Amino acid sequence: MFCAENQISQTETLLVGKVRKIKSMLLQFHTNGSLTLDVVIRGCSGMMRRRERLIMPMHHFRCVFVALAPLLALSFPASAQQWPERSVTIVVPFTAGSTADIVARGLGEHFAAKIGQSGIIDNRTGAGGNIGGAAVAKAAPDGYTLLLATTGPAANNKLMYKSMPYDPQTDFAPIALVGKSPVIIVGRPGLPVNDLQGLIAYNKANAGKITAGFPGNGTLGHITGELLQVRTGAQIVAVQHRGSATILNDLLGNHLDIAMDSMAAYVPQVQDGKIKALAIAGRKRWPKLPNVPTVAEAGIPDFEATVWYALLAPKGTPPAIVDRLNATVNDYLKLAKTQGTFENLGIEAAGGTPEQLKTFIESELAKWAPIIKAANINF
Repeated sequence: MFCAENQISQTETLLVGKVRKIKSMLLQFHTNGSLTLDVVIRGCSGMMRRRERLIMPMHHFRCVFVALAPLLALSFPASAQQWPERSVTIVVPFTAGSTADIVARGLGEHFAAKIGQSGIIDNRTGAGGNIGGAAVAKAAPDGYTLLLATTGPAANNKLMYKSMPYDPQTDFAPIALVGKSPVIIVGRPGLPVNDLQGLIAYNKANAGKITAGFPGNGTLGHITGELLQVRTGAQIVAVQHRGSATILNDLLGNHLDIAMDSMAAYVPQVQDGKIKALAIAGRKRWPKLPNVPTVAEAGIPDFEATVWYALLAPKGTPPAIVDRLNATVNDYLKLAKTQGTFENLGIEAAGGTPEQLKTFIESELAKWAPIIKAANINF
């Protein structure tokens, strides 16, 4: 560990033992925070006092600190009490204007008011959200790079992609669940049914003939369709699209029978009577569509499929910073402005603790893993 360690005197060896102990303390402080910064400082001070009582060649003493320098750099990051000293980057793994992007921008604006620094949005798209997710997973755990993740990059992509550049369960520090957007099941205007039970009966008479539009292979809309088939025995023909806009066009033109997707793009068309809303895959009815039942109300109990939004940080982000960010998110969700925006987007505000988010992600993985495996969805 030290230059010429074999040649130092017995007295100097005592000091080496002390330094080794402090090195161990620094490692504990850096990796898991089991030692406080105060304890580490007292240990270093003890070493210095021992140096004053011992006669040691100066070049040996310098070697001690050369050996410790990398650990000192790792173990004393900018204090969580000083955070944030500059703007915080929120990586959104989808395009500008997407629902995730709108949510992130609102949160970024709130950062300025709550923590004194604005949130800058960085849209990094591609690979189902994995490019943005990887950028944050590999970022410094200092509280200045965060991920506004959705169901895919925060959980389900792990079940579908053969090669992932990160593990969403181990490479992130959960901060808070921001909100959930239930999947809506809609039908074309000429569909001869008006509810989910009618659709199931219609499907039995037309097995393998009903076409269902999804916003892409492996999206939550797609795996919701797979879940519906498992739970009801329905047989539908999947028609993949690149986003909600083309699905909506095909529904309006009666080129698709049904579709399953997040709510935002469809609510206005349902309200205007241009397409039919058959059910909502949430825990409760949506206020803007009070006459549309949930899937559970339609006779399929415990059926919930929601696109969710969560704020994550790189693994190793100091707990004090995570706690401040968590408090900021929960405060943001209480604002009337936020609630109005979420209602228009079809999002139900969530909130809660980092531990609750961790448990939620684990439950989502457990729910969707057998569905994705059975449907053989992989990339």
